[in-house]
Amino acid sequence: MKRLTLGIIALASTLSFSAFSQTARVQVIHNSADLGAATVDVWLDNTLLLDDFDFRTASPFIDAPAGVQFTVGVAPSNSTSSGQAIATFDYTLAAGETYVLVAEGIVSASGYSPATPFDIAVYALGRESATNMANTDVLVHHGCTDAPTVDVVEIGAGAGTIVDDASYGDFSGYLELPTADYLLDVRDMTGMSTVATYEAPLSTLNLDGAAAVVVASGFLDPSMNSNGPAFGLYVALPTGGPLVALPQAASEARVQVIHNSADAGADVVDVWLDNTLLLDDFEFRTASPFITAPAAQQFTIGIAPSNSTSEAQSIATFDYTLTAGETYVLVAEGIVSATGYTPATPFDIAVYPMGREAASMAGNTDVLVHHGSTDAPTVDVVETGVGAGTIVDDASYGDFAGYLELATADYILDITDMSGMTTVASYEAPLSTLMLDDAAIVVVASGFLDPTMNSNGPAFGLYVALPAGGDLVALPVSTASLTDLENGSINVFPNPTTDMLNIEFENANYNKLQISDLNGRTLLSRSIEDSGFVAADVSSLTSGQYFVVLSGADGVQQFKFSKK
Repeated sequence: MKRLTLGIIALASTLSFSAFSQTARVQVIHNSADLGAATVDVWLDNTLLLDDFDFRTASPFIDAPAGVQFTVGVAPSNSTSSGQAIATFDYTLAAGETYVLVAEGIVSASGYSPATPFDIAVYALGRESATNMANTDVLVHHGCTDAPTVDVVEIGAGAGTIVDDASYGDFSGYLELPTADYLLDVRDMTGMSTVATYEAPLSTLNLDGAAAVVVASGFLDPSMNSNGPAFGLYVALPTGGPLVALPQAASEARVQVIHNSADAGADVVDVWLDNTLLLDDFEFRTASPFITAPAAQQFTIGIAPSNSTSEAQSIATFDYTLTAGETYVLVAEGIVSATGYTPATPFDIAVYPMGREAASMAGNTDVLVHHGSTDAPTVDVVETGVGAGTIVDDASYGDFAGYLELATADYILDITDMSGMTTVASYEAPLSTLMLDDAAIVVVASGFLDPTMNSNGPAFGLYVALPAGGDLVALPVSTASLTDLENGSINVFPNPTTDMLNIEFENANYNKLQISDLNGRTLLSRSIEDSGFVAADVSSLTSGQYFVVLSGADGVQQFKFSKK
């Protein structure tokens, strides 16, 4: 059977079908993006059926004569006879069948690349409604002359590839989809490169029980096609009329970057996005706010020394292609120095592609836990304050635990080895006290369990990155775990102090002291040479609360003191 054309649209209104005992149902869609066919006249034999039929419009489904051959001509707008037709087609329709016909291709002699000839694509198993009233039945048609063979991948609800290897002129067959809102990636046939991403709001458009036709329309490269209409996905409804444009999804993603490399050589860095300085003088244990980054195209992140002048000075580069509409958490960590660190785990960026900027439920705090301490073992996190038990199991360096959706309260977290028998450290997680209701946060294990084997770098701790960015917030060591301090085997005096802080300890091997503020910034660091005693001059500190951290072969102890 030859292909049908636009003229069928007006048969119902122009002809009397009393002479015809058989009919078919037909919808015609004008999808020729050639400017020379933007508006056309349609002739049936020698009768003008449709005057000034516009690009990206559709007829409703109508009755048309079946079992009788007729000639349809497509002519320029304001034509005066069928003899002016630029294309003609002879047809005989099958009785009782339902047809979807898409007019497309190029009529002009020049100005289009490729100049795919004008034609009508015919689908003979059309539908006017869904087969299940809870569904929307969607017929997808590739009608873009300069677009490659593509896949359509649904990324919103996780439906995956719904159209595979569709070339120009192809129909996919009806997809029987639950009526919901979807997100569609149009990708090249490898599935790796995204042409564009579109929203398909079937529920929002109230298409329950409907059948619709989605056509790829226009040009990917208008500059090679007489600056014609740009590529898009458009919906033809059974009732006809102007095609409905599917909105293009945001071509951007949201990203937060957390600096967690405890290597002194990366203490302050510049972060480049391609040739643009993204973060200047980005410090260890700080985070960016969530920012917008390009999606659906590859870009390069470069980490360069502070005060760099170009991305070419980067000490490490990473290529990414982000998914439009997704939210990412990126944690920079590991070692850049050639010596001085054990283990010398290479610098890298850990990526979590399902980030959150707020809790998924009001009244909760959503907590993403990340293991970013290069010399810490595989660990469990056990909540001992309210008895929640093991909340993170067998987390190794580089792992994300996934979001914990916690009621906003104050918790106690034991970091244990993977056996659950040995506690590395215990921390307070005062989510309620910190007023983190409805927030989403990232907790990172940071620093070194054994600074003496890592260039006397920052000691191990748990730190919180807030969505707004800024300095990471140190989780305080749980006072419930400081039995040595409470029993008097660690003696801190005077507390509060004005100038000197003295610390005595018994039966423990500590060889480094650090003093930090409540945001975790190290203000003083020194080695401990005398067994059982260390004194620190804190006279230069302003009045307030501070942390003291003792670290060494016997682990880490942290506690607060006050400066008058």
